[in-house]
Amino acid sequence: MVLTSRRLFAVLLTSLCLLASASFTATAQPDGACPQKTAPPPPVDTSENPKPGQQAPAPPPVPAKPAGGERMGECGVVAPPGAPALPADVTTASWLLADLDSGDVVAAKDPHARQRPASVIKVLLAIVVMDELDMAKVVEGTQEDANQPGTKVGMGPGGQYTVNQLFLALLMHSANDSAHALAVQLGGVEKTVAKMNAVAKKLGASDTQVATPSGLDGPGMMTSAYDMALFYREAMTKPEFTKAVTTKQIDWPGYGTKPGFKVNNDNRLLGRYTGFIGGKTGFTDDARHTYIGAAQQKGRKLVAVLLRGEQQPVRISDQAAKLLTWGFDVAAKKIPGVGTLNTPPQPDPSTTSDSADAQASGGAPGTTASGPIDNNRGVLPTAAMSIAGVTILGFLIWRIRLRYARRAVPAGVPVQPDLDQTVQLDRIDRLFRDD
Repeated sequence: MVLTSRRLFAVLLTSLCLLASASFTATAQPDGACPQKTAPPPPVDTSENPKPGQQAPAPPPVPAKPAGGERMGECGVVAPPGAPALPADVTTASWLLADLDSGDVVAAKDPHARQRPASVIKVLLAIVVMDELDMAKVVEGTQEDANQPGTKVGMGPGGQYTVNQLFLALLMHSANDSAHALAVQLGGVEKTVAKMNAVAKKLGASDTQVATPSGLDGPGMMTSAYDMALFYREAMTKPEFTKAVTTKQIDWPGYGTKPGFKVNNDNRLLGRYTGFIGGKTGFTDDARHTYIGAAQQKGRKLVAVLLRGEQQPVRISDQAAKLLTWGFDVAAKKIPGVGTLNTPPQPDPSTTSDSADAQASGGAPGTTASGPIDNNRGVLPTAAMSIAGVTILGFLIWRIRLRYARRAVPAGVPVQPDLDQTVQLDRIDRLFRDD
């Protein structure tokens, strides 16, 4: 039997199909199981459209190993063995329950799923403010502050406000006008966003990419329940923050001819849930409802972070309360946790240099000067391996064909069969016979 061109083509085609199938399994399957592994769901409006002439930044690269332990990479509910059943009323897409002191993760659901934060990202802005601004400094309000969309506390042009008053309104009333005024004091919106992203990276947050200081949706905006727990835990180490999130009411200055008024804390659990020590609310059309709530009972401090939820079957704040109650029950039984907030993410070596090059060229993480890349799921290495495998296999087959090819003989002279050649080629031929 001679190894014909048809058989050579069959060998190459079969090998290519097998390698392509392995590549698809290795790269496409995780996305099907974890739909928000790399980015949030598509937006429902135009709020994330980039400005003319600009491109939306690529998502941050996904670490080779999830921060917080292997179970933090799971997409469904992550609960410890032996724990009681979770509350059925908790319906948010992603959530995490953790001990603020030890950093132990009590339980979670899709903790590293990339979701939009809405106003809970103001916790990260608060960390930057506490690190850089003088709380006693007086800031004059502007029309640009007053023109900010969404929830506002009521700043006005010419109004006089201390940084501390802006800080309190930011956390108590989720004030976007206060967020803008604080961003101006930090060097402007773009510089503030860069500072927030730098702090997030320093704290080990691998899923966070800030687009706006206030949490309004913007191009590439994302975080995770895990990352928000990191931010809240860090913020709670600072007395200015713990005081702000537990303050029920403040006096707000007027401006011009408009008198001052009272501003109340908008967190429904404050004063209603036993041991509540503060939190943060959030909502946008794309993010849906988001929430952070923390409480202290029986010597334990727990925080619940909920992202992409709805106010049903109960309000998202009540869903957080049910998680906290469940968590304190688990803590009392001394059931081990499922992860930790103390382990930083393990960077993927294949993306480290790309991210560094992108930042050096002024681009966003995960991009280069020529545009966005996405190599964190191994598509490019797998393709290269497939091509190399097919090339090597083709070379080996060519060598076999060359070795056992029949020697040219004069016409009319009988050809003596080479038994070794026949045996070897028959073995190859059997691989592709229909029978």
